Amino acid sequence: MTSHQNTQTMKPATAAKKLGVYLEATPAEFREGVVTRAELNALQADPPAWLRDLRRDGPHPRPVVAAKLGVSIAGLHRGGVTEPLTTDQIEALKEERPEWLERERAVQADVRKEAARVKKLHAERAERAGRD
Repeated sequence: MTSHQNTQTMKPATAAKKLGVYLEATPAEFREGVVTRAELNALQADPPAWLRDLRRDGPHPRPVVAAKLGVSIAGLHRGGVTEPLTTDQIEALKEERPEWLERERAVQADVRKEAARVKKLHAERAERAGRD
């Protein structure tokens, strides 16, 4: 019996998300077709110029903007950032250091500290349970 392996495809939006780029800034041929797993792997392994440019200069999708600013996506929204930003716009925000950005960075720092505390607590409990 031979097995037929179907080619796994994804919508351009899914591929753009996996590549970390803003879909609307990708070339039309990328947005209008489907992307196979092999094509996605090829784009990741050897990105064409348009993909390198998008990753370097933007516009960047919200998750990338949030990561570059060190805040959550919700924090971006609370700060009034609802549109994709370019790398230059992100750098300008970092230099300006608006109040909302400083506040959201502090919130993210607290979230990370709490996550580390909970992880340590779980590890200690697991260690105690292992000794019993």
